[in-house]
Amino acid sequence: MADHAPGGKGLRSALSTLDRSLRFLLLSSFLIPLGSFMVLPFMSVFLHERLDMGLGTVGVVLAVASLVQFSGGIFGGALADRIGLRRTMLWALIIRTAGFVGLLLALRWPPLAVGALILTCCGAALYLPANKAYLVHGVDDERRPAFLSAGNAALNAGMAVGPLVAGPFVLSSPGQLFVAVTALFVLVTVGHARLPDLKADQEPGPEPGAGARGLLAGVAVLPFAANALAFYLYFHFQHFLAVYAVERASSAFYSLVLLLCFTLVIVVQPLASGLIRRMPYATALTVGFTGLAAGLAVLAVGTRPALLAGGALITLGDIVLFLKNDLEALRRSPRSDAVVFGQQRLAAGLGACASGALGGQLYKLTDQAGNDGWFWLLAAVQCLLLPALLPAFRDRTPHWHPHDDDEGALKPHDTDGRVPGR
Repeated sequence: MADHAPGGKGLRSALSTLDRSLRFLLLSSFLIPLGSFMVLPFMSVFLHERLDMGLGTVGVVLAVASLVQFSGGIFGGALADRIGLRRTMLWALIIRTAGFVGLLLALRWPPLAVGALILTCCGAALYLPANKAYLVHGVDDERRPAFLSAGNAALNAGMAVGPLVAGPFVLSSPGQLFVAVTALFVLVTVGHARLPDLKADQEPGPEPGAGARGLLAGVAVLPFAANALAFYLYFHFQHFLAVYAVERASSAFYSLVLLLCFTLVIVVQPLASGLIRRMPYATALTVGFTGLAAGLAVLAVGTRPALLAGGALITLGDIVLFLKNDLEALRRSPRSDAVVFGQQRLAAGLGACASGALGGQLYKLTDQAGNDGWFWLLAAVQCLLLPALLPAFRDRTPHWHPHDDDEGALKPHDTDGRVPGR
């Protein structure tokens, strides 16, 4: 069991219980980002060079698309409560496939490109909460970290491989690339249509009393705030490393840094999932934010070894933070799993958006001052100071018991009010 063996043995034991449907879902968790990241990382170049959009316009389009893709997850969770997990995933994939068809048509009529890109992001927003909820449906609390981390590993593997596959073709043969990605999404959609409908095990319709609830009703406030803060700080790295690293090394070396980060998530998070599950929440937050702070500070050195070491430390910090925040949100909230994952996606979107807006201004100021290394040091300082505000959210969090000895341990009251498997 993962509880007793957090390493490879416990992980294999937990994942050995995966049935055929869940194995397909994990495969899809690789194939979907594989197809998406054959296209999306190159959209700025595609929109600017192939469709002649100005860089200012490109920036606005990508900012809106990112906000939709992250924050729209809250609507995906609500939809899954209404129509079921499998149907939500199917509609999400149909919408996303239509988006890639739109990108193909945009080669002849460029104005379609913006709408097509937003459509693919809408599909992503609807899909992920339902996907995660389906993956952990009916799974006991001990195995949930292993299942979630396996899904995250598959997701990151697809994100890592996609750009490597598509890089040579995105500008030279975009039509063929879009056709290949569309065909991949059609196949994945057909596979999802054959998944068992979990509503056979549940009463149809929304969870009891959900009709009178808002999208944020029952939100686990502390994990929501911690997730928003984690994404805000992490996206300083995600948004601005490229311009910093390419100037000091090369675009190829920047790709190597990203590959290292993806590899760490793929390998380390599944192996550490049991340990992260049992870790007290306060300890996990301390470890995670300290890792981010250390990594951001190391980036300020600006050498190639510092770029690799900083990226590794930041990734290890986010491995702890992102998984533990999801697990704590599930533990504390009375809402269904899909709604909880949607709420956490909203927090991620708000944090990423704030990072782009505020971090961009900060980077501009440090760059104008002639030392953009200060940007990373100031971000590191935020990692140490801002988490001190999180305890203010504790007493308002549902099922929070301030006298519990171990915040991370599972207790009988953790499932009070929850619908098992949802």
